[in-house]
Amino acid sequence: MSERVAIRVRGLKTAYGSHVVHENLDLDVCEGEIMGIIGPSGCGKSVLLRAIVGLKTPAAGEVEVFGEDVTGVEGDELSRVQQFWGIMFQDGALFSNLTVRENVIAPLKEHANLSRPFMRQLADMKIRMSGLETSAGDKYPSDLSGGMRKRAALARAMALDPPILFLDEPTAGLDPITAAGFDKLVRDLQRSLHLTVFLVTHDVDTLAATCDRIAVLGDRKVLAVGTMDELRKEEHPWIRDYFGGPRGRAAAAGVE
Repeated sequence: MSERVAIRVRGLKTAYGSHVVHENLDLDVCEGEIMGIIGPSGCGKSVLLRAIVGLKTPAAGEVEVFGEDVTGVEGDELSRVQQFWGIMFQDGALFSNLTVRENVIAPLKEHANLSRPFMRQLADMKIRMSGLETSAGDKYPSDLSGGMRKRAALARAMALDPPILFLDEPTAGLDPITAAGFDKLVRDLQRSLHLTVFLVTHDVDTLAATCDRIAVLGDRKVLAVGTMDELRKEEHPWIRDYFGGPRGRAAAAGVE
């Protein structure tokens, strides 16, 4: 993990009308780390992700990616900075009327001036990198299992070789064996490609298997940041209950 900050959030405020989700939130994500984002339901984990990537306009504050202010950028500038990252949404958000291969090609068509055959070759490579057979590229999302759709969505997120991946609840809805396989895939890709990963999850097993550090959201801000061992020593009631409960203890024991 590098000391260079890949994502810097300062004084972030997000709101929906009069409902304030975040207030004066600060967070640094270092280059080359997997940062897990956890917190109680409704604390704004996915909202934070959306604010960083420009899908939710902050009411106040700044977001920098690799030293560039990306707060409120629009048009061509937004298109340029979007190439810093790939996003895998919780439900995959694949285009149902496109094949897997066409889904992966979609960001290449939007952001890269490449020939159709070359885009197809790149898409097939990303599909294989995600752990799917090349033949899966001919299938539609409705033809795939839940785990395969997650991998197809990951392939699309990696289409432009972004240095940052945003993963929103990547193992939600998966059985434990499939989820563990996906966790290993994310960790292996992060290490081999030196990716920075911003990973929203509620799954303590995913935290234990993949994350270098974990940020806990609550009370409209970041309550604590640290390794799992460091957070287990925190006195905040929600953090103590999360890591001190049976699942938290089991996950911690599994990586000792």
